[in-house]
Order: sequence, then C-alpha cells, then structure tokens
Amino acid sequence: MKTLITILFLSISSIMMAQDRMPNMKLKDMQGKTVSMQDISKDQLVVVSLWATWCVPCIKELEAIKDVYDEWQEETGVKIYAVTVDDSRTVKRVRPMVNGKDWDYDIVFDTNNDFKRAVGASAIPMLFVAKDNEILYRRNGYAPGAEDELFEKLQELSN
Repeated sequence: MKTLITILFLSISSIMMAQDRMPNMKLKDMQGKTVSMQDISKDQLVVVSLWATWCVPCIKELEAIKDVYDEWQEETGVKIYAVTVDDSRTVKRVRPMVNGKDWDYDIVFDTNNDFKRAVGASAIPMLFVAKDNEILYRRNGYAPGAEDELFEKLQELSN
C-alpha cells in the first residue's frame, strides 16, 4: 500500500510540475534577435518543438513535419518554433544542420536548458501546442505517424 501511495504521489507531482502556461522567457534566434516566448503565441497557434542535433527522434520528427508544414500553415495558420537544447559543446552544429535540412521553422536557442526546465520537459523530443500563452497540448517522444495525430489536434484547436 505504501508503494502505491508513493507512485500515486510521484505521478501527481510530475503532472503538477508540467507548465500549463508559456514561460515568460526571452531566447535568441538564429539571427541573434531576442524572441519573447510569451509573445509568440499571442493570437496565434504555435507548435514549440524541443530538439537537439544529437537527438535522432527529434530530427526524424522535424523532417516529417517539414514535408507537410506548408499545408499545416495554410489550413491552421500554425507557426513552428524549434527550440534547440544543444549545449555549448554542440550548439555550433545547429546552423549547418538547419541549413542542410532546409527547415523553414523559427529556430530558437536554449543552450542552458532554462526553457526546457520551465516547461517541465524531462526528455526530448518534446513538443507542445500553445495559443495566447496557454499550453493546450503536449507530447513527449516521437514515432512515425505522430505528425498526423498532431495535425488533427491542430485542426481541432484552430477552429
């Protein structure tokens, strides 16, 4: 019984730690401009994807979305922010990878993982959908086809 109570407590604690609001943080984009993470979702549906150059599932997810991103934008008006959590050792790989993959996402840097911690992400890939600073949907991990489920969620939330 004690073990069950401990497991229940830990489950509830981790759910409560997950943010339901966009953190009030400012990060830099690839051009060195400051991006207010609260401002990006004002009056707009956004997908925020936490990724890194060394994370194979992250790259597979962003590649899968790349193929349908134009359609998503046209139908739902969504904008994607790919927040890299590469640290000071690997951050130099971001620009060449983004350019080589021809990703049309807004790339934002979280090299100290402050944003990652603020949204309660314990691992990557992790993405969430937000609008008006409210996190409406979140998902951890990636499996092929997950982008289709995400698109259905975006269609539902854009109406």
